[in-house]
Amino acid sequence: MTTVEGFTVGEVATESGVAPSAVRFYEKHGVVNAVRTNGNQRRFDESAACRIQVAKLAKRVGLTVREIADLFADLPPDPGYDDWGRLADQLISQAEQRVADLRAQLDALGTEAKLCELGANLDD
Repeated sequence: MTTVEGFTVGEVATESGVAPSAVRFYEKHGVVNAVRTNGNQRRFDESAACRIQVAKLAKRVGLTVREIADLFADLPPDPGYDDWGRLADQLISQAEQRVADLRAQLDALGTEAKLCELGANLDD
């Protein structure tokens, strides 16, 4: 019988500062991955807590959990400093684009245009 090493849901939750249900949510959406023990318990690798903490930051930037999972899909299983640096560059780019978009909306709101006209000109 083989044993599966790793961190439990509770341990990852404590380390990342989220509830255990959030760990399961992030797993469901592909932000973190777990293997199952013979007893069907989840076990996470050592990058799981860090991935969740970065995911929380990415949510603050405005990314959806799907967008976060897509960003993480390019990370190797055991990300190094350079891997996290590339991800940080992507988050910075996303944040800057969202700020520029918000500034454009603020500028538009400051015009004499009717709100419904501004809304009609938005792309979904």
